[in-house]
Amino acid sequence: MNEKEISEIRRRFRADKSNITHVRGCYVNEKQEIVSQFDQPLSLLPQEECENMLSVLRRTLSGTLGKNLIEMPFTTAQVVDSDEHRLLMALRDSKLTDEEAVQMFFEKVIASYRPEGTYLILLANDTYDVPYRAKDGETLEDASENIYNYVLCTVCPVKQTKPVLGYDVPENTFHNRDIDWLVSAPQLGFLFPAFTDRSADIYSAMYYCRSASESYDEFIDAVFNREAPMPAEEQKTTFGTILGDALNDACSLDVVQTVHSRLCGMIEEHKASKDPEPLTITGRTMKTMLTACGVPGEKAEKFEEACAEQFGADAALSPRNLVETKKFEIETPEVQIRVDPEYSEWIETRYIDGAPYILIPAGAGVQVNGVPIAITRPDVEYEEKE
Repeated sequence: MNEKEISEIRRRFRADKSNITHVRGCYVNEKQEIVSQFDQPLSLLPQEECENMLSVLRRTLSGTLGKNLIEMPFTTAQVVDSDEHRLLMALRDSKLTDEEAVQMFFEKVIASYRPEGTYLILLANDTYDVPYRAKDGETLEDASENIYNYVLCTVCPVKQTKPVLGYDVPENTFHNRDIDWLVSAPQLGFLFPAFTDRSADIYSAMYYCRSASESYDEFIDAVFNREAPMPAEEQKTTFGTILGDALNDACSLDVVQTVHSRLCGMIEEHKASKDPEPLTITGRTMKTMLTACGVPGEKAEKFEEACAEQFGADAALSPRNLVETKKFEIETPEVQIRVDPEYSEWIETRYIDGAPYILIPAGAGVQVNGVPIAITRPDVEYEEKE
């Protein structure tokens, strides 16, 4: 799925767009016990509550593609004959009316997802009459291309509020508000089947994970029976480690600045082009980039080999997972420096009197703990103003 296809399905989760008739739910306590289950018809909910329910579900298709939204492909063998794929198809084809399949799915999630608090498992089914899209991009609502029948799963933490003092406007008095339980934003979930080329793709699911540092391996193994992808934060850390280890003494500030600048440039160009397909690079692409930075060939080759070992041969990586586009950091054991990436080239390293230094040009407007300071030359004496 690309960004346009994800956005198209996200727009389905509106009261005037959705064909979702009901939502199946399962409330689980801290002991991993099912406290209650429900089958909520949306048509019986007040409009505001219906919109809130759809909003919770819609968030499962939010975030960055490749970081929060990750494609989970199934092998041909899984599609032909596997318990995990058969269960997902049963949920979809029955439109969540297959009680045995629903209960089996709830049990799978509970056995593989163990948060600290209580949580809610939501299942929704929608049937989308996909409108025809002409070559010029214009959508013809009255001309249907195909019907996309899918299931969306959302897992949300449920948090307890604290008793507080509240003001009752009609009575013009203050009262204590009782403890309540609020449904938080989804922690994880998925869409099945994927909406690839604007049609159902039973060979793939779109997995959602709110955290960039956690992938919930047991959940992925239980639902999709495949190895969990490396979380975005771990990708960034691994990429930095590989770069430093492979280049060793050739990993200078200039090289890191150039790599960061070029990856950020690729991200900006891709964003400006409005290309719905995700931007990816390979270890081979990075090898070419490093060689262009003046890195010796054998070290660039070592970097490519390390990428293949850590991420997989010819793995397609998202540059957004490898660099921070909004900050450029330099750290020593004692000091941390953060710079706007736009000005990262102002930083340089230099040996002074035999010792290595990090230099940053300082003009007007320098502050320390919010206090403006003056920087004077050592050969100019301080004179107090009258």
